[in-house]
Amino acid sequence: MSRFFEELDYQLTPIGSISLRRRREFRLDVDVLEIMLGDEHLMSDLFTTSEIALATIGLDAIISNASLSVVVGGLGMGFTANATLADPRVNNLIVVEKLASVIGWHENGMIPFGKPLVDNPKCRFIEDDFFQMAANKNGFDPTHPEKKIDAILLDIDHTPDFHLAPKHAGFYQPAGLTQLKQHLAPGGVFALWSNNPPDDAFVARLSSVFRNASAVEVPFYNPLQDRDFLQSIYLAST
Repeated sequence: MSRFFEELDYQLTPIGSISLRRRREFRLDVDVLEIMLGDEHLMSDLFTTSEIALATIGLDAIISNASLSVVVGGLGMGFTANATLADPRVNNLIVVEKLASVIGWHENGMIPFGKPLVDNPKCRFIEDDFFQMAANKNGFDPTHPEKKIDAILLDIDHTPDFHLAPKHAGFYQPAGLTQLKQHLAPGGVFALWSNNPPDDAFVARLSSVFRNASAVEVPFYNPLQDRDFLQSIYLAST
C-alpha cells in the first residue's frame, strides 16, 4: 500500500464484501477514511453534516429534560452515536449494527470515534439486525425486553425507497412503521436519515402511522463538485 492509499481491513459479510480504507483526496489535500460495500461507497468522514444532524434534530424534537434512552440503528463511523452522547439528557444509548466487522473496527480503534464510544459507560453496541428487532415485540434492549425508547435514530438505507437489502422495504411501509412505533415511549421520536431531499409521499406515509410527521432539509456544500447538495431527516413522534 502507498502512503496515498491503504486498505485497512476487508471482510466478507452476509450483504457482500465490506472494506475500510484510507486514501488521499488530492483535490482537498486531506486524508479520507471511508467504508465500501463492494464497489459501492457507503460512508466517509469527509461529509458528515447530515449524520450529525440526525442526532441533533432528532433529539431536539424531544421536549422532555428527563433522562433519555436512545437507539441508533447503524453504527457506521460513529458520527451519529457521538453526537447523541453529546446531549446531556442521554443516559442510555444502544447502537444496533448488523456487521460484526464494523463493530470490530470501533473496538480496535481503527475508527476515530471507536474507542471513545466503546469506553463510554452510557453506550452499548449490539450486533443484530435493526429491522428484525423493530418487528419483534421484545424491542431493542436484550436486558430489558419491551423497554420503551425515547428516540430511535436510523441511518442504514440510502433513502426510504433505496435499500441496502430488498428485505428492508417492508419496514418503510405502514405495517413496518407501526411495529416500530410500539417501541417508542409517549412523546418519543423516530428520526430517519435520507440521502435525498424530502419526499412528500413518505411524510404522508409517516403521518398515517404517527401523530406528527415532517421532514427537515439538511444542505451541505460538496467542494469536490463545487455545488450544494440537499439531504433530509424525517421526523415522526407519538
